[in-house]
Amino acid sequence: MLGLAKRVGARFLLTSTSEVYGDPLEHPQKETYWGNVNPIGVRSCYDEGKRTAETLTMDYHRGAGVEVRIARIFNTYGPRMCIDDGRVVSNFVAQALRKEPLTVYGDGKQTRSFQFVSDLVEGLMRLMEGEHVGPFNLGNPGEFTMLELAKVVQETIDPNAQIEHRPNTEDDPHKRKPDISRAKELLGWEPKVALRKGLPMMVQDFRQRIFGDHKEDSSKVTTA
Repeated sequence: MLGLAKRVGARFLLTSTSEVYGDPLEHPQKETYWGNVNPIGVRSCYDEGKRTAETLTMDYHRGAGVEVRIARIFNTYGPRMCIDDGRVVSNFVAQALRKEPLTVYGDGKQTRSFQFVSDLVEGLMRLMEGEHVGPFNLGNPGEFTMLELAKVVQETIDPNAQIEHRPNTEDDPHKRKPDISRAKELLGWEPKVALRKGLPMMVQDFRQRIFGDHKEDSSKVTTA
């Protein structure tokens, strides 16, 4: 893709990830932080793959003059996500709707930051339309433990939903929170949708797709 961008003179967007920071020793994470990544761990294929992609992108920018933009995306949620993609928000929402226990790994005190998809799209558009290469953290600085997230899902869907603890996965980052000062200053961007506002919109979409609620209104649709 970088070779294609070079040939046709395109502006290239790399959607990188907060995983480049690994299990961070700096909190919150700034773009200047180099990360704390296990290069041979069970998560390293993804972590190091994205770090390598950033390296290649910057090499093409410096060496071949390709116009590039790099976004480091933090946890994002919203409607139309894959229901069983394994991501924590979609896991919790699908489990609560299906009356299954919400699976929390480890003690549930590890933290993540969750941004609504519309905020991410706005950030990517501003990045692509602007003049700054990046990398830019695009994420919501609102920080939640996994247990807090599970409780927000309970409040939104089913107060009686059970929480089930399971052994933690290897190399699971303990903390994750973006410093978005750079995006605020250079892109004029910051997220607007809080978790308790965005989550119900995702729940509505998941409920329709899991249970087919949208079929109830199909008989009312008329053609001109």
